[in-house]
Amino acid sequence: MLEYPSPGIREKASECCHRLAIDYPEASEKVRSFWKFADSTPASLLEEIYTGTFDLNPVCFPYPGYHLFGESYKRGEFLAKLKQKYRECGFTEESSELADHLTVLLGFIASIPPEDILAQELIEDCLVPALHKMNEGFKEGNPYAEVLQALLGVLEGMRQTAPV
Repeated sequence: MLEYPSPGIREKASECCHRLAIDYPEASEKVRSFWKFADSTPASLLEEIYTGTFDLNPVCFPYPGYHLFGESYKRGEFLAKLKQKYRECGFTEESSELADHLTVLLGFIASIPPEDILAQELIEDCLVPALHKMNEGFKEGNPYAEVLQALLGVLEGMRQTAPV
């Protein structure tokens, strides 16, 4: 749901909503809200909202590295280290996005065991702080706010149940 809208976005929202329902009911409701919106919104308007939200609003850029380091040398170093970790773990992303794009990071985390210290560090030190910053930038009524709030709730729930 956090990629540029494609024809399958409604089905992805539906599947996500159902998968979250048992363990993360609050997140499931937020995704359900987005699903209903996506289901009743023309594709062109959904694309316009996505672009206005994530591409044109720096507060909501979907690059956690940007939120943590800005456009600096440190972000470049972070990107290089991410790419190295991706290679070491055998993760290949077929997206043309940078290594710190939210969907790429989430795909990587999903590809490694949740108890892996790297997964926990990326959630705790990268994704959660960046998502907090991004959530501050949403205008009222933006349907993507619910998606990011749901994601933040799930990630915070994961770090609370992570093994010590």
